[in-house]
Amino acid sequence: MMGLDNPGFREAQLHASPEEMESLGLNDDNNNNNNGNGNDIHHPLSPSSPYVDDPLLSSPPRHQNPNSFNSLIEPPSYADAVFRSFDGKQTNGDGDDVVSTSSNDYLKISVTDPQTEQNAFVTYLIATWTNLPEFNGTEFSVRRRFKDVVTLSDRLSDSYRGYFIPLRPDKSVVESQVMQKQEFVEQRRMALEKYLRKLAAHPVIRSSEELRVFLQVQGKLPLVKTSDVASRVIDGAVKLPKQLFAESVVDPDEVAQPAKGGRDLLRLFRELRQLVSNDWGGTRPPVVEEDKEFLEKKKKLQDFEQELSNVSQQAESLVKAQQDIGETLGQLGLSFVKLTKFESEEAIFNSQKVRTADMKNVATSAVKASRLYRELNSQTVRHLDKLHEYLGVMLTVNNAYSDRSNALLTIQTLLSELSNLNIRIEKLEATASKIFGGDRSRVRKIEELKETMRATEEAKNRAVREYEHIKENNKNELERLDQERHNDFFDMLKGFVVNQAGYAEKMASVWQTVANETSGYAKSS
Repeated sequence: MMGLDNPGFREAQLHASPEEMESLGLNDDNNNNNNGNGNDIHHPLSPSSPYVDDPLLSSPPRHQNPNSFNSLIEPPSYADAVFRSFDGKQTNGDGDDVVSTSSNDYLKISVTDPQTEQNAFVTYLIATWTNLPEFNGTEFSVRRRFKDVVTLSDRLSDSYRGYFIPLRPDKSVVESQVMQKQEFVEQRRMALEKYLRKLAAHPVIRSSEELRVFLQVQGKLPLVKTSDVASRVIDGAVKLPKQLFAESVVDPDEVAQPAKGGRDLLRLFRELRQLVSNDWGGTRPPVVEEDKEFLEKKKKLQDFEQELSNVSQQAESLVKAQQDIGETLGQLGLSFVKLTKFESEEAIFNSQKVRTADMKNVATSAVKASRLYRELNSQTVRHLDKLHEYLGVMLTVNNAYSDRSNALLTIQTLLSELSNLNIRIEKLEATASKIFGGDRSRVRKIEELKETMRATEEAKNRAVREYEHIKENNKNELERLDQERHNDFFDMLKGFVVNQAGYAEKMASVWQTVANETSGYAKSS
């Protein structure tokens, strides 16, 4: 969602002279009915006005009633509502979000104090307050660099396949070169804080050992070898020649991780071959996804993502339109200020002075309405930004689905390997049986293939367990997403509607005041 700014209104303030600013009463939003000393200011059309003898004006006295505006939205008066985000989050005394895990548990994370180290990279102070039993203490802080956050993200992706894990901030190499360094560092700080708070809000990730180590362990973040992508690629390159010239025995522990992140490049090639065979081979894979309920939910979420993208674009259009209206009203107020100044300097008749005073009220109301549109747009961004957040959530859902499809592909590949091994063993046994006394080399080869087959069978069983585990994680996460989505969208719409109604009432009241002050013209005509 786009942020809120109002350059038109700022320009109006920038180019207005001090006398014009004072004439608008921009330092006092409630100056329509008093002069700052508590005394009422009489409208030029009121009976006590010195301009009442003007021959051009013969309207009857106007009855002013400050409560004459009857809101269409009663009760209550939305203009008196406390405008807030309605996002269901708890805050501490400083207004910071607090992730509450139950009625008594809490986990709060803040990212502050960016510092540039000697090696030119930036570190951030990450402070945590919690009473969760998984943590050894209630208050602690560490310094981390962005590279440590990338390591944390990789570990979580490896250890929690099938979960909807929040996406970490991008590296933003281009932005870091284009933007001012201070601005870039501040944006990254906010993004990191938002990311860590999302992790803390996840019912499973918040209790993970990976997150605890990241938040508590002092000094350099311990690097688990399986989380180091570079190490895995090097290991795979070292193993590849041996695998090509000998029977490759699949490590059962490796199949618990996706092939693209493992140390087995040969396995990666085999799974790519299996994927091509599934798409173009014209033969049915050994196993396929048969969970109809899951496939239906997956299709519905794909449709939801498309609709979410459409409504997000419309929300951006709304924000832009409200911003344009606010800017236009600010420019209109400035134009009326200049016109008022010209009229007051050139006025000859009292009637001209009367219209000058009314024009000043119109200018004041236009600027007030501009301010209200600015406030309204800020609240609109806060609420409808939930749509943009859920587009990010859909990326995490797709990542979890990729975990599932990759796990299924691993099973398909291992089943194909088992079938090929079995065919080779049968052919060798048939050939060896035709030779009198047997063929020792073929017998030895058969034993080696059977040993490879047993290891592959064990790996396949492990892969099946991993696949079932991912399926269960998907199911639990979908249930959680359905509940959170319902609550989040309800709070979003509630806050959006209340603020739209409240600010509409405020703006209507501003213009109603102008209408009351100029009602004499209608009665005169």
